[in-house]
Amino acid sequence: MTIKGVKELIAEAEAEIETLTVEQALAANDDPEVQLIDLRDIRELWREGVVPGALHVPRGMLEFWVAPDSAYHKDIFASGKKFIFFCALGHRSALATFAAQNMGLTPVAHIEGGYTAWKETGAPTEAKERK
Repeated sequence: MTIKGVKELIAEAEAEIETLTVEQALAANDDPEVQLIDLRDIRELWREGVVPGALHVPRGMLEFWVAPDSAYHKDIFASGKKFIFFCALGHRSALATFAAQNMGLTPVAHIEGGYTAWKETGAPTEAKERK
């Protein structure tokens, strides 16, 4: 048995999904029919900050929150909005976007370079308070 590497999985996902630049995501974020989804771990949010208005969805819960037959389903995912996923570098978000798209959630996209690229362009961020 040959196990695929993560780079191969990400490349396969990116061949099938929409990838946005930070500039495209910024422009789309002004649309009320678009929701940015931050997949990073809560400790990453506390350490690095967040994108204002982005919804935090822990990566491990995404499929459960999307699936309408799940006890964990969140209504936002039945809203018909476009969802733009991001993580720290764009790797987890590529895989998450591919998974959500395969579940039938459309339209979906992810941000190339993730939160790191977002910050590097000078796009708005804010601190995340610990609760």
